[in-house]
Amino acid sequence: QVRLRESGGELVHAGASLTLSCVFAGVPVDGVIAWFRQAPGKEREAISCITKSDTYDYLDSVKGRFTISRERLRNIVYLQMNSLKPEDTAVYYCAHNRKYACSGLNYEYNFWGQGTQVTVSS
Repeated sequence: QVRLRESGGELVHAGASLTLSCVFAGVPVDGVIAWFRQAPGKEREAISCITKSDTYDYLDSVKGRFTISRERLRNIVYLQMNSLKPEDTAVYYCAHNRKYACSGLNYEYNFWGQGTQVTVSS
């Protein structure tokens, strides 16, 4: 059974840092995992993706502030978020890519977590 579970979201002030975790099971340990986010009234957008050895960043507004990484032996993918801004407020999701290659396209991801809420106050 495939499971992805995000955690780490909370209410923080602008300028704070958070680390989100995505624990996954039922897919290969080197499976391609990406982080997405969706703000109220907006489309879901890809943030970053990680393969066994490479990372890809898709969202210009967070480049230099957000970093994706993985702890391979524990099946965890992280999203380190620094210098948070109110516009980063969203539900953050992790997802597994069915094509085993990084992509910013939602439809290429076949398994999703339930999301974790990040709220940044000004």
